[in-house]
Amino acid sequence: MTVILTCPACTKAHHAPSFATDPHYCSIACYHIGQSLDRPEIPSCHDAVTMTCPICQHSFTPPTGRQKFCSDACRAAAYRRHRDTARPPLVAPRTQPRRPITVYECNTCSGRAVGEQRCADCTTPMRSVGIGGSCPCCDEPIAVAELLAEEVITRR
Repeated sequence: MTVILTCPACTKAHHAPSFATDPHYCSIACYHIGQSLDRPEIPSCHDAVTMTCPICQHSFTPPTGRQKFCSDACRAAAYRRHRDTARPPLVAPRTQPRRPITVYECNTCSGRAVGEQRCADCTTPMRSVGIGGSCPCCDEPIAVAELLAEEVITRR
């Protein structure tokens, strides 16, 4: 059995089944029109929206959806600000010279000294034994490698 109903979209009369209780449209086109009338339109992310430039605070309408700055000059200024403030200035720690803590030994007289590269007795250059200092017991120069019986710092 059919009933004559009025289309909610175009207000034309049309035949519909008797069990149709919801709004019944006369065509698919009217159905789509009726569905869009029921729901508000969601704006697209690419619609013209007025934005404020974060650098110069001027209002502008971006030609593309991803533009954040009003001009290339503002974009470059933002990049320079980010580049210059993103990382703190690099401060290298002050290095400590190794010579004052190095034990030297004379090849001629086998004398030892801490921090002195020339032998006090024979005035010849001494060779480096390694990092060390004076022995707390006998006050003689001794290298850490000799105490541990292995090489502590290897040179590359």
